[in-house]
Amino acid sequence: MFWLTIRSGFTFQTKKMDGTKVMGLRNVSSICSLSEMDDHDLSRLLDKPRLNIERQRSFDERSLSELPIILTRGSYDNYEGMHSPCGRSGIDTPASWDRNSFDPHPIVAEAWEALRRTLVYFRGQPVGTIAAYDHASEEVLNYDQVFVRDFVPSALAFLMNGEPEIVKNFLLKTLQLQGWEKKVDRFKLGEGAMPASFKVLHDPVRKLDTIIADFGESAIGRVAPVDSGFWWIILLRAYTKSTGDLSLAERPECQKGMRLILTLCLAEGFDTFPTLLCADGCSMIDRRMDVYGYPIEIQALFYMALRCALSMLKQDAEGKDCIERIEKRLHALSYHMRSYFWLDFQQLNDIYRYKTEEYSHTAVNKFNVIPDSIPDWIFDFMPTRGGYFIGNVSPARMDFRWFCLGNCIAILSSLATPEQSVAIMDLIEARWDELVGEMPLKIAYPAIEKHEWRIVTGCDPKNTRWSYHNGGSWPVLLWLLTAACIKTGRPQIARQAIDLAETRLLKDGWPEYYDGKLGRFIGKQARKYQTWSIAGYLVAKMMLEDPSHLGMIALEEDKQRKPMIKRSSSWNC
Repeated sequence: MFWLTIRSGFTFQTKKMDGTKVMGLRNVSSICSLSEMDDHDLSRLLDKPRLNIERQRSFDERSLSELPIILTRGSYDNYEGMHSPCGRSGIDTPASWDRNSFDPHPIVAEAWEALRRTLVYFRGQPVGTIAAYDHASEEVLNYDQVFVRDFVPSALAFLMNGEPEIVKNFLLKTLQLQGWEKKVDRFKLGEGAMPASFKVLHDPVRKLDTIIADFGESAIGRVAPVDSGFWWIILLRAYTKSTGDLSLAERPECQKGMRLILTLCLAEGFDTFPTLLCADGCSMIDRRMDVYGYPIEIQALFYMALRCALSMLKQDAEGKDCIERIEKRLHALSYHMRSYFWLDFQQLNDIYRYKTEEYSHTAVNKFNVIPDSIPDWIFDFMPTRGGYFIGNVSPARMDFRWFCLGNCIAILSSLATPEQSVAIMDLIEARWDELVGEMPLKIAYPAIEKHEWRIVTGCDPKNTRWSYHNGGSWPVLLWLLTAACIKTGRPQIARQAIDLAETRLLKDGWPEYYDGKLGRFIGKQARKYQTWSIAGYLVAKMMLEDPSHLGMIALEEDKQRKPMIKRSSSWNC
């Protein structure tokens, strides 16, 4: 039995920086000066009540109103409906700890100070955080830019700390960038494409700020980011849930932005699957790593973005058609993912016994997967209890690798059924050394090695075995694991992972990633003071210490799309 108690009484101060010095600028084709942001005020939000939470079952198995929570103003009905107000009690005081009894780890104050050093300002307003603040590095490259995906944990940290203005500014600024004309060489990108990153240029002589944006024309491999639009929609919902401010999502420009993003994904074509066909390098794994096709990360984010948009789109003439298309896609996508991407002990045994060359609608081996293509490692890796969504499924191909982000998002979005969510947690516990090791968490498992590495990565010197995207350990994933653990009623897993991270993160200078089978070594090309490593840790801490924050990033199971799928015997083993 796990008990979690929240009381009030502890505060500390962090230093707030005025701005960020931007160095090492690169010339990018898309340059424009943006207008000032509209002034906006947020009403003072309510202080959080006293909570006393016992963790036994997952939030999907019971609503928060069933938990033994003592509230001064009433009970929450469910975590998705939670309002997560974070009022500020003092200047530069992280609000999450201002009212809670949890004595924060000594590195928390250092983390907040490091996070504030990364703030980027546009005409006096904070609009994001740079990717890394590493003074020791000789090459800035693009780490001094604000990346959409990288900013998400920073945004959540600020929301949980009662500082929503920077998130609102970021959402509106990137929405303006969406309206730019986007070209790579002579080819024009879709109207709804969101930038991978942007950079603020300060001209002290003319006293002028301008923004440059990268839509993939400067990225490695020149691949447009498929995930940016999904993260933008997810963050818009997080802002709405955290602040209770519905006006931002209801703005005409935000409604149009969501529709444009989804129009790119819902367009009809030659696809026979409801999943999205993607190129290598279109997401967090932004280099060639054999994730082309239908990667789990994109499919899970796609599903979550569809559900988030569904809750925010208006039922007007323009929104109604989009809503209908979303509903149809969600139904098909959830069935496809739960049926064909899911792997547990029984399903692995079934695939091992597959017949091939089956023609007709009655085929069992629908993708004509050759059993001899199953890698040897999976037979030892798969526990009797547990399961996960595999990396990719396409004709004659199944990528059996574990990808952390995709599986955590599957839990948070309820793409995974409650039973599947529990099985994913069972797998993490059973394979702790492989997936967590000495520094959480493996972005992918296992690593690609030797001849396969040469063919798959093109001999990429950065993605050598157990490094970077090829089996490296990424501290930023800590917040996703923590959210998934809370949603499934397994916070002790998150606590153990956080304890591991706290032993080294500050001492090592907040590295971008760690190398080695157990994640023992700072990555050979890892940047120090990586912003999302800092923010990911803070979000994990705040979420574990106040689980009501889960409401801004998690979705309840959609009962209308609850699948009638026969469970394999591993559920009851």
